[in-house]
Amino acid sequence: MASIFTKIIQGDIPSYKIAETDDFLAFLDVNPNSMGHTLCIPKKEVDKIFDLDETTYLGLMQFSRRIAIAIEKAIPCKRVGMTVIGLEVPHAHVHLIPLHSMEDARFIQKTKLSPEEFLSIAHSIKAQL
Repeated sequence: MASIFTKIIQGDIPSYKIAETDDFLAFLDVNPNSMGHTLCIPKKEVDKIFDLDETTYLGLMQFSRRIAIAIEKAIPCKRVGMTVIGLEVPHAHVHLIPLHSMEDARFIQKTKLSPEEFLSIAHSIKAQL
């Protein structure tokens, strides 16, 4: 069965897209730790990040770096953190989280945003690419 991320890739579920290539997609997390929290995924559905072939893994890291640099320019923060957990969705993904404190990296407190705020954030990050 297709993961929720595959459904986003296919356009069956809407998302706030940041960037897309033939192989990768970046979009805002709809349940963000902080404003600008972005997910980077390979379009190839593979459950665990270390099960990706080396080319896709390295490509995902390069793609994620490009997105993180744009986030840091667009969203005021101390730095952009990166984490890979992968327990909630069986599709390899990288979390890029604008960090103001260690609490933003803990996945305990979530930021509530309106659809308009999500659109504005996505536009701001895209403008930095």
